[in-house]
Amino acid sequence: MTDASARVDAWLWAVRVYKTRSAATTACRAGHVRVNGERAKAAQPVRPGDELRVRIAGFDRILVVRQPISKRVGAVPAAAAVEDKTPPPLPREERAFVPIRDRGAGRPTKRERRDIDKLRGRDAEGFDLE
Repeated sequence: MTDASARVDAWLWAVRVYKTRSAATTACRAGHVRVNGERAKAAQPVRPGDELRVRIAGFDRILVVRQPISKRVGAVPAAAAVEDKTPPPLPREERAFVPIRDRGAGRPTKRERRDIDKLRGRDAEGFDLE
C-alpha cells in the first residue's frame, strides 16, 4: 500500500471515529460505513477527497478524507486528517416527539398499541402506510 491511501478501518480508528480498530472493522462488516456512496469493506483503501458516511448511534456522520493515515496519532494531526461535513443536529423543539412509557407500566394494551402504530404511520398489520 502506498502513502497515498490507507485502509478504511485503520483510518477511522486513527482519526478517532471508533475507539478500537476492531470496532471500525465490525462497523464496516455491518454495512455502517460507505465510501463515496458504496458500502465499504474494512480493507478498502481511502484517498484524499473520498467522502465517508459513517452510521454511529443511529445518525450519519459525513467525513471527507484530507490525509490518509493508518497509525493512531495525536488529536491535532488526527483532526487535520479529516473534514467533518456533518450537519448540526436539529434543535430539541424541532425533533420528533417519541412517547416513553413509564417504567413498570407493563405491556401496552391493544388500544395503546394501535395508537402507537398510528403515531408511527403503520397500519394494523405493522406495515408502513406509504
